[in-house]
Amino acid sequence: MGTASSSSGRPAAARDRDDEGRARNARPRDGLGRPLPYGAEGVERQPEGVVRTPEQSVTEAQELLDAGKPFHAHEVFEDAWKSGPEEERTLWRGLAQLAVGLTHAARSNVTGGARLLRRGAGAVEEWASASGRARPYGMDLAGIAGWARALAAEVERDTGVVDAAARAPRLRT
Repeated sequence: MGTASSSSGRPAAARDRDDEGRARNARPRDGLGRPLPYGAEGVERQPEGVVRTPEQSVTEAQELLDAGKPFHAHEVFEDAWKSGPEEERTLWRGLAQLAVGLTHAARSNVTGGARLLRRGAGAVEEWASASGRARPYGMDLAGIAGWARALAAEVERDTGVVDAAARAPRLRT
């Protein structure tokens, strides 16, 4: 008697797990982080839990944004948020929200894209105001927040697909 399998080709009861046994979706993903069928050719995922200097995080995230991979950039920001100092968590979380907002806008999710772009803009502005640091690690937080709000308005007005690479923010000026 054979084992039941799902339409994905995996055994129905099997769950993707990492080396430590935690549930992890191992499906390949496209450049915008959307899951693809098992066995499809996907874009290499960002490793999770990488500790980088803040400068490395900004540089790597900018490279990914410029390549049209905002989902991957969000993972870099998320690592910084989780591994960095407590007083910077709001900054990195806000930057991650901006990257996810761009991801949703590029996926034609108008509501989610605009909402996350505005939420991220508010978070980085709030952090800049509270910390007194408008240009941490060379980033122009006011410019980034302005970019996010302008893109959110454009996404809502035009309701079309956004080219993630063409609309990537400049983190540093």
